[in-house]
Order: sequence, then C-alpha cells, then structure tokens
Amino acid sequence: MTSHSLFARFAALHVPGNPVVLYNVWDAGSARAVAAAGAKALATGSHPVADANGWPDGEQVPIEFALANAERVVRSVELPVSVDFEGGYAVDPAIGAANVARLKQTGAIGCNFEDQVIGGEGLHPRAEQARRIAAIRDAVGSDFFINARTDLLLKNKDADDALIGEVIDRGKAFADAGASGFFVPRITDPRHIERVVKAVPLPLNAIAFPGAPATAVWALAGVARISHGPFPHKALMKQLEDSARAAISS
Repeated sequence: MTSHSLFARFAALHVPGNPVVLYNVWDAGSARAVAAAGAKALATGSHPVADANGWPDGEQVPIEFALANAERVVRSVELPVSVDFEGGYAVDPAIGAANVARLKQTGAIGCNFEDQVIGGEGLHPRAEQARRIAAIRDAVGSDFFINARTDLLLKNKDADDALIGEVIDRGKAFADAGASGFFVPRITDPRHIERVVKAVPLPLNAIAFPGAPATAVWALAGVARISHGPFPHKALMKQLEDSARAAISS
C-alpha cells in the first residue's frame, strides 16, 4: 500500500463520536504486538521511545536515532504509522519543517507536533506556532497528518473557561495554518471537550491515563482520537519488574 493510501486510511479513522484508539508503541517489536491485537493504526510516543532506549524525554533522543526507529516501526507493520516528533527538533520554522520532511521519508504518514518550548519554559506564542505548522505543511504536502498539540492544560492543571478559550484560540490558529488534527493532553471534562469540538474545525485527540473518563464518555462528547501515551510502556515495564522480582526472590 502506498504512503498516500495509508495516509488517507489514517485520516478517515478520525471520526468524532467513534474515536480511533492508538495504543502507543515505541519500537518494531511493540508495533507488531499492537498490530496483532487488531489495531487499525499505530502511533509512537516520544516518552516510551526515550525510556526504552535510555534517554530522557524532551528531544534527548538523537534525531538520527528517532528517524531510524520510526522507519523500523513503519517497515515492521502494514498499518498507518504516526510518529510523536515533539517540537520537530528545531525552533526555527524552516529547520523544523525540513526535519518533518525527513520523517515523512521514513514512511510515517503523520506526526504529533507540540507547542511547548522544549528544554525551556512555557509555550511558543500562538502566532509563532502557527508559522511553524504552516512551514511543515508547505514542506510535506497535503498527504501528511499534522496532529497539532497544545500543552496548555499540561502547563496549567486547573482548566477553567478562560483557559479552554485559549485552547480554542490555538486550535483555530493551528487549523488555519494547515494542521490535520488537534491534540489536547489532559482535557477530560466532557463539557470542555464539547466546547472545543464545536469551535475548532479539527478532529480532537485526547489522551487516556489512569483515572481518565471511559472511552464511551469521550466518544459521546465528540472525541475523534484517543492516544495512550507513555502508559502502555510504563505498565509493561512494571509487569517486567514484578516478574523479575518474583523470579529473583524465589
């Protein structure tokens, strides 16, 4: 299947009210396991990729390793693969766009692209982040799923109406810049989700975590994509540790 066909297949999975579930992977082995479980598409997570290979998260994984790992994941399955590419390994729009174009060459059909300042404080200004997204769109063409992520709710734990208004403003700006989807980690309240879904013309991505609402609740509110982030890797490593402890102590 061509990369364009895989992209079209992936984009079509984003249905508000019937969200695609992405149980995040980190290497070719985990990709094959999740594919065998019946996944319709795959997505890597930057945190589990880093953890599994001995680096901290936050673009500490060398870009050449990240690209090579992405290509191994893509080649290991016959499913659409989106890659968590953090901030594109650059602040400058042109350099970041060139890096994402390299990611597309691995066969990945999309990426997460976040607005927090990697290694710094806060978020990139809304207009600047929109310029970065627009540069990526120009570099990769129309057949690449840019999942524009805002970390407003990660940086501000108490989500009030004003903060959700800022989320919406970012979502609209990202849509105008050419984003394909809108990722808002830690959005949980169905009322907030409904407000964002109504105002932002992009499929909404929420992240599952311990204590998060059930998939059915989010689906009813209009979520189109549910990621699992670092939690599958964390759960597996805990199981490995427990099994090892039992074997060592027996």
